Amino acid sequence: MFKEGTGEDWANRERIARLLRFASTHGDTDEQTVSLADYLSRMKEGQDKIYYIAADSLATAKNSPHLEIFRRKGIEALLLSDRVDEWVVSNLTEFEGKSLQSVAMGDLDLGKLADEEKKEQEKEAGEYKDLVEKIKKTLDARVQDVRLTFRLTSSPACLVSDQHGMSANLERMLKAAGQKVPGSKPVLEINPHHPLVQRLKYESDEARFGDWSHILFDQALLAEGGQLDDPAGFVKRLNELMLAMSGDKT
Repeated sequence: MFKEGTGEDWANRERIARLLRFASTHGDTDEQTVSLADYLSRMKEGQDKIYYIAADSLATAKNSPHLEIFRRKGIEALLLSDRVDEWVVSNLTEFEGKSLQSVAMGDLDLGKLADEEKKEQEKEAGEYKDLVEKIKKTLDARVQDVRLTFRLTSSPACLVSDQHGMSANLERMLKAAGQKVPGSKPVLEINPHHPLVQRLKYESDEARFGDWSHILFDQALLAEGGQLDDPAGFVKRLNELMLAMSGDKT
């Protein structure tokens, strides 16, 4: 496959990179017509990275919660859904001096493009410190860390992989191929402006708090194309909370 040349033909890697084509949020179509040069020509002033999201399908990539801040800011992101794309970005780490950055890995840094959101996040850090620590304690076996996020505008939470680790999508691909993958925990980022997170902040019932926390994690996992380890447990928690909320209204 042509894209494999980025890792197999080092002498012509730059030439091959210029010929690559991807789908992107610019046109929001399924067609892979966007070149890296096209992307660079549309970069925002002050933007220093080429952003992308990798998923097992174009629909999952296109609808990823990780893209919410990018859509609001009008920052283009490449949508990678071919199985070989993970191979491409692992070998092609930059193009014409601009590094390629997954929007689902590491602490998101948009620099001056998100100064306002970053300042608000820092202001809210103290207000949500207790909630963050409580969720982390509740989900200790499932998460590496819990923190506030500014990358979300409408979703309650998302999962983020370690910057220097393996992406969640690549991990799923390797597992599906029967390969052993070192276990790793994601970071759960929560959106302090979402009603679900705000409700959780004032939830005094410990059992219900635990159920809400696990549902936040499971929803974030499903949104990125992951599979639940315990689907029945997720359904049970969800049903019980729906019934409890219905009871609160009567």
